[in-house]
Amino acid sequence: QVQLVESGGGSVQPGGSLRLSCAASGSFSGISFMRWHRQAPGKERELVAAISSGATTNYADSVKGRFTISRDNAKNTAYLQMGSLKPEDTAVYYCSVLVGGRTYWGQGTQVTVSS
Repeated sequence: QVQLVESGGGSVQPGGSLRLSCAASGSFSGISFMRWHRQAPGKERELVAAISSGATTNYADSVKGRFTISRDNAKNTAYLQMGSLKPEDTAVYYCSVLVGGRTYWGQGTQVTVSS
């Protein structure tokens, strides 16, 4: 089993920054992909960013150049540095990890961008 704990969400003004963290714990030997997703009210969950075990990254077009995903393998933790935030970035952000062919999800953390 893998448990994920997300942190770092909150409220910020447009143009501001936030850093989300996702710490994985449990009994596992390694994490392949670590991903961040988000779900805004009334919308489907969407993939925001992903990072492989080899640190290859990819991003949704809507966040390219503004968000950066990274990971610390020693801490089994993924990060999402979000900058130049816009009101449309408001959503619940979830992390997921792929371990042994199975995907595990965090509980989500709210990000609100508003003036």
